[in-house]
Amino acid sequence: MPRETGRKVIASNRKARHDYHIDDTLEAGVVLMGTEVKALRMGRASLVDGFIQLDRGELWLEHVHIPEYVQGTWTNHSPRRRRKLLVHRHEIDKWAGKLRESGRTIVPLQLYFSDGRVKVEIALARGKKEYDKRHALRERQDNREAERAMSLRQNR
Repeated sequence: MPRETGRKVIASNRKARHDYHIDDTLEAGVVLMGTEVKALRMGRASLVDGFIQLDRGELWLEHVHIPEYVQGTWTNHSPRRRRKLLVHRHEIDKWAGKLRESGRTIVPLQLYFSDGRVKVEIALARGKKEYDKRHALRERQDNREAERAMSLRQNR
């Protein structure tokens, strides 16, 4: 059987980019059970409520929903179980220092297959204030309207 190459996105957390200022990103491996990988190959997962927790020098992926595998038996996994992330020690230590600053957190941005292995893109982030969110929405809307006006003008 040929190996997969490239990057195939399974789930994306678009809300994270709306709710947080992203300071730094990192790719991490995920420790999964066999039925979880099979469920992910079917393209079903949700990162919406997910977050990363630093516990005793290890990073853990919490509250990410990977539904049970339909053909799974008694070996099936719990959908919202805690999953360990595989990250180099120096990266964990670096991010642990930054987490001590107030208002910082680690959030998952994307879950994807990279060369046949499940990876998660995580981000060190600061929470946005309500006015920051409104400003970003307004800016995006203004840009969209400007693009629309330019395309209408070019079509004439």
